Amino acid sequence: MASTTESPAADVAVDEQLDTDKPWIVLVWNDPINLMSYVAFVLQKLFGYSNEKATELMLDVHHKGRAVVSSGARERAELDVFRLHEHGLWATMQRDT
Repeated sequence: MASTTESPAADVAVDEQLDTDKPWIVLVWNDPINLMSYVAFVLQKLFGYSNEKATELMLDVHHKGRAVVSSGARERAELDVFRLHEHGLWATMQRDT
């Protein structure tokens, strides 16, 4: 008997294609340890942000509890999180929604 439904393998291939279209985002979270000036300094150093942009992101972290500091491929997001951790900041990554 012939089936008219697609195979599960075809569904997986479509899902994987959709997943690669969404970038990963890196979030820096507020913490009670690091000074605001240090957070801005790290963002300038690691991402090359201007003082104004780094200060804006740092204020988002301070007032909103978090800020998106980078986005892109998963491997790049993993590296960014690692580098932020090396500088003592609390950072995570997730799929952009």
